Amino acid sequence: MRLGSRFGWLWAAYAVSAAGTWLAFDAFALIALLVLHAGPAQVALLASAGPAVGAVLAVPLGPWMEFRRKRPVMIMADLVRCAALLAVPAAHFLGVLGFGQLLLVSMVVAAADLTFTAASGAHLKSLVPRAGLLTATSRFESTTWTATVLGPPLGGAAVGLFGPVVTVAANALSFLLSALGIRAIKGTETAPARPPRDLGRVREVPPGSRRLARPRAADLLEGWRHLLTSPELRPLFLNTVLVNGLIMAQAPPLAVLMLGPLGFPPWQYGLAFAVPCLGGLLGSRLARPLAARYGRRRVLLSSGVLRACWPAGLALVRPGVPGLVLVMAVELCLITCAGVFNPVLAAERLERTPDDRVARTLSAWSVSTKTGTAALTALWGLLASLTGPRTAIAAAGVLLLATAPMLRSLATGRPSPASAPPSPAGPPPTR
Repeated sequence: MRLGSRFGWLWAAYAVSAAGTWLAFDAFALIALLVLHAGPAQVALLASAGPAVGAVLAVPLGPWMEFRRKRPVMIMADLVRCAALLAVPAAHFLGVLGFGQLLLVSMVVAAADLTFTAASGAHLKSLVPRAGLLTATSRFESTTWTATVLGPPLGGAAVGLFGPVVTVAANALSFLLSALGIRAIKGTETAPARPPRDLGRVREVPPGSRRLARPRAADLLEGWRHLLTSPELRPLFLNTVLVNGLIMAQAPPLAVLMLGPLGFPPWQYGLAFAVPCLGGLLGSRLARPLAARYGRRRVLLSSGVLRACWPAGLALVRPGVPGLVLVMAVELCLITCAGVFNPVLAAERLERTPDDRVARTLSAWSVSTKTGTAALTALWGLLASLTGPRTAIAAAGVLLLATAPMLRSLATGRPSPASAPPSPAGPPPTR
């Protein structure tokens, strides 16, 4: 399905920024270890505190961007990420780079990431016809997995040749190119009109006034209010936060187990997770035809349940080739199912969110996912230190199996309309 040149520029901007992000995968951790000689506790703090604090900083940005034109917000987020990242090689060149700066930059970049994600999702809904949303989200998903497959090996080679600071500079350049791509999108973007009615979230404005209504504190919670009161989105939201968090919580104990007691060399550990990412490409290609044949509800249910079934097998990993094959097989099945689930979920989420709540809803979703993952990762690190990494991996796998009933409403509920109606305070739909 052809989505037009305007979507092409948005897709190109996303592709180049995703490539830069994965090229610089773990660059901050490598800088902390190799350049600043940081200890394990500082590296763990950099990996968890930066994204978590960034997510908190992003909370007020959802209401702030809701009734603004999205392209300037996206360009601003790209330029902020570019400037923050360029400060790292500049400080290194001047000999003043410190751990505190790395931590601060990771927070700023995380907040800008969430802002860009929410703004781009809202803009995508206005840019692409409703019938093309699943095609668009599938293309973004396939681009993500392509960058995931190619980026870390190329980034590892670049780190070996030039050092980790250079990959950070390359990532900064990717955001600059992304901003230029978004700037090239043709057509006039109309700023959404903020409804002046007082529904407990905005202050009244005089009739006929062109002044924007001022948001109240409750406006910050509008995204979560929509997600938790929507019978279609609530189970998907809660399931995604929990499943994503538990899957990511397995990663540190699995790394400790494979690189420590089981004796896998680093290249085999990297291979175990790089090759299965090809399943994401396969899944993203299958998402649209599967949804067309079996319906989105059935595809979300089956792929959502299946993606939670495989990680328990990681607790059975053993040394040598059999263990490597086991990890690769489990990850391949998991990522393939996620590759099907994610674009269908993204299209469904956009269609079932009124136009006057898209940015806040996407922001709330991203903030919840990031903070949930950070909290569960920290908790599972503590669990692994108390019980051992294999027990922690098994515990996460068992809890993942228990998330399947959260999606049972997709099997028993009645099909709902193709898109949610606008909120009582919102402007009339444009399509």
